[in-house]
Amino acid sequence: MNTESSIRFYGRTELARLYSPFTTDRTAWRRLQALIAATPGLSDGLARLGYTSRQRTFTPQQAALIFATIGAHKVPDTL
Repeated sequence: MNTESSIRFYGRTELARLYSPFTTDRTAWRRLQALIAATPGLSDGLARLGYTSRQRTFTPQQAALIFATIGAHKVPDTL
């Protein structure tokens, strides 16, 4: 399945679980936050796209930036 065709709105925990599937929701979210902070330019890029720390979902553009910067996850065919 093409990752680009699957870029949509993602809940923050939902997106975090794509990168840390074998952890709790809280741990997955904290790991994604740390990864975003540690990846050069990602925090600034998300801010330019309107992301705030209080946001509960990532827009398709924000998710695409995360996938492009961190690397795409394997999107299951069921999504």
